[in-house]
Amino acid sequence: MLADASQASGDDRRLMALALRLARRAWGQTSPNPMVGAVVVRDGEIVGRGFHRRAGGPHAEIEAMRAAGNRIRNATLYVTLEPCSSHGRTSPCAEAIVSSGLRRVVVGCSDPDPRHRGRGLAMLAEAGVEVCLGVAEEQCRELNEAFFCWVREHRPFTLLKMAMTLDGRIATAAGQSRWITGAKARAEVQKWRRWSDAIMVGGETVRQDNPRLEVRDRPGWSPQPLPIVCSRRQDFSSDFHLWNDPGRVPEIISPASPEEWRRTMRGLGRRRITALLIEGGGELAAECLAAGVVDKVMFFVAPRILGGRNSRPVVGGCDPDALSEARQLSRVRVKRIGEDILITGYPQNVYRSD
Repeated sequence: MLADASQASGDDRRLMALALRLARRAWGQTSPNPMVGAVVVRDGEIVGRGFHRRAGGPHAEIEAMRAAGNRIRNATLYVTLEPCSSHGRTSPCAEAIVSSGLRRVVVGCSDPDPRHRGRGLAMLAEAGVEVCLGVAEEQCRELNEAFFCWVREHRPFTLLKMAMTLDGRIATAAGQSRWITGAKARAEVQKWRRWSDAIMVGGETVRQDNPRLEVRDRPGWSPQPLPIVCSRRQDFSSDFHLWNDPGRVPEIISPASPEEWRRTMRGLGRRRITALLIEGGGELAAECLAAGVVDKVMFFVAPRILGGRNSRPVVGGCDPDALSEARQLSRVRVKRIGEDILITGYPQNVYRSD
């Protein structure tokens, strides 16, 4: 039997929240696979927990079921993503669930791949396992929005991160920008660097800031994101940090039109880059927004006013003629981080392959 989330209980939602917390423990470590968490419950007691730790490793369901041991029969499994139904580097989880004797499976969201979506659920239901789909669905989808985009669009999910003053400036006229935001905001950025497979900046950002574009808050973090520099000029000094790590030679790209940007993104997708973080500057932000390749924005706003007619705006590009040309965001969230404000949202003009 296949039921929807309207049939879920308060305990179902509480235990799915626990499965989500387990999934997040693998933040940035599973690409190109999704982050997945699982919990096994029998007679009201949690008897097994698991999460997918890395691509090629055991899936969350298998870890949780192994932890449950001989208490698995007639238990309930909570899992954030539909159990897989095909052979890959691991055997199908749906088959393992059917043979385990589990009575019920509660699923956060279905597999986004149209070749597999619903197959795992159907296998379970046909075998007599009670299935409930869609518990905490929005949170489960958001956790793996990069994976969902990569599967559906064959390109990375692109997050544009910018830090600006209250009057929308990212640097002085001379290019000085360190530091606009406080330490807590910069620590939040490190979290998203861990999430990313690649980090992109404009050439002027490299020349002015000499960034490393690496994860610094986790010693020994591996793999470090691929550095990508968007620039039509090639005059980069070999003394720049990005050219001093032989294991992370930066790629230089120079798309000149929306279609070239889309081809570039699809090329990254073919290389299994699922999550791309863009960290500026303003002209690069403008190009990517205009090309429709930005899926989400993350703007940190510092409580300071820079002023100046020639100080650099957070988004550059051509001057619009009317307010109607402004890009509207949906699902906007506002959060305080230290003394700074973080605003996130999803642009509505994103290019889709269909």
